[in-house]
Amino acid sequence: TGTPPNIENLYGLLHESLQRTGAELLDEIKAAKLRGRGGAGFPTAFKWESAGNAPGEKKYIVCNADEGDPGAYIDRYLMEEQPHLVLFGMIIAGYIAGANEGILYIRAEYPESIVSVKEAIEQTADQGYSGDTVCGSNFSFHFKVVVGAGAYICGEETALLRSLEGQRPEVSVRPPYPTTEGLFGKPTIVNNVE
Repeated sequence: TGTPPNIENLYGLLHESLQRTGAELLDEIKAAKLRGRGGAGFPTAFKWESAGNAPGEKKYIVCNADEGDPGAYIDRYLMEEQPHLVLFGMIIAGYIAGANEGILYIRAEYPESIVSVKEAIEQTADQGYSGDTVCGSNFSFHFKVVVGAGAYICGEETALLRSLEGQRPEVSVRPPYPTTEGLFGKPTIVNNVE
């Protein structure tokens, strides 16, 4: 468990994707009409494009893995059984938006997920799929895992970002939106695990 059976194909797709521009990949996301699975069904391409167009050298990709709804285990399943799919999505989002750091905010009640994701991160780094010069390109992407304290409010993206900053997790008034002023005031994409 922990890795999809076609991991070589998955990261082969990453290598192919890095031969294209972020704009070309974004066009594919738009054509697919991909939507976020965090509850609002927000158009993924709009969020990624907004962060990509935001000025700034430093940008972040945050994976909201603070699944707090009772009886909901899809995030846990994906992190424990197919963590490379989650990491792949974050890397692609980073490439499209111009971000070089991905943070996975995982609830403490999912210790197996934390272990599985950390192992997958090590595997991607060992194989050159993350870190400096991803797949031999000039794109770099580094992962970090943060264990959440189990606050239900952190399922909301702005509260999650405040928690990552070491602040009290409270919902922030918008605008500004995280894609322009998110984590530490930098453009940030927050997507759910799924």
